[in-house]
Amino acid sequence: MTRPLSKVAPEWWDYTTLEADVLGDAAKLSVEDLAGLSRPGFEVLMHDTLEDFYLAEALEYVHAWRQSTEDNPVGICGPIGPTEQLPLVARLVNELELDVRSAHFWGMDEWVDEQGVPVPITHPLSFAKADMEMCFNRIRPQLRMPEANLHFPTGDLAAYSASYDSIRCAVMQGGQGEVKHWAFNDPPKRGGAYRDAPPSPEEYRKLATRVTDLHPMTIIQNARTSGGGQVSLVPTRAATVGPLETWKAEKVSIWQAGCHDNPFGMRLTALMIAKRVPDASVPMSLLADHPNVQFHFYRPGIGEVETEMH
Repeated sequence: MTRPLSKVAPEWWDYTTLEADVLGDAAKLSVEDLAGLSRPGFEVLMHDTLEDFYLAEALEYVHAWRQSTEDNPVGICGPIGPTEQLPLVARLVNELELDVRSAHFWGMDEWVDEQGVPVPITHPLSFAKADMEMCFNRIRPQLRMPEANLHFPTGDLAAYSASYDSIRCAVMQGGQGEVKHWAFNDPPKRGGAYRDAPPSPEEYRKLATRVTDLHPMTIIQNARTSGGGQVSLVPTRAATVGPLETWKAEKVSIWQAGCHDNPFGMRLTALMIAKRVPDASVPMSLLADHPNVQFHFYRPGIGEVETEMH
């Protein structure tokens, strides 16, 4: 049976093309149900305050970097979205006088301009700019890792990908967008070999760091959250870390404060991972097959799935 067309972008795959029973089951989940979805390999963690939420996220940097030595470098891959943890990371490193000179960091993604070139650090929406200004430039120089240890998906993407083979990635953090991605691993377009069905989970997981087209929902979301609604400001392509590199990370942790996705979406991906229902129309659901995944929720930000007129 042919799967339905997307309700928001018919030329794309996305979660609106799933079977109705999966969507219905997700909508019925209470906050208590969501908290009970943990299983071996997938842990759901709740945070009752934003202070605890972002401090816990920042501490993942500290725990990862503390393991790093010159002979055995260790790094963490981190998102822009959320960003509130980044100044806390710098504050913790400075206050603890943590020497992170051997440690590494990977940025998850970067915008790409119309010529297929990653945007410069001077671009107002540059992710590398945000990482540097909100975190790394705030770490005292005598503690901070050299620029060579900061890896952004710009320039030689093959070299960026290969760095995951020479440096241990203790954690890959992420947020969740409205199209249910981590980084910019968006659902694919609906056409050609994927006209009747999205790629299989096995095929999607082979994708490495690459330049990719962005789903319309992603463009609109980023205009809303980062550009004051200026859709024309947001590029339509980006370079992103892929599932190939994600599966080299020892742990994947996803942080959801309720700002970047809605109550339904946060429930849907947690349910699909918990019940092992991977589907490339919901890229986050592919983490069902990763051996160590954590979902962190700010409990008051989860909200309810209900019909209400405003």
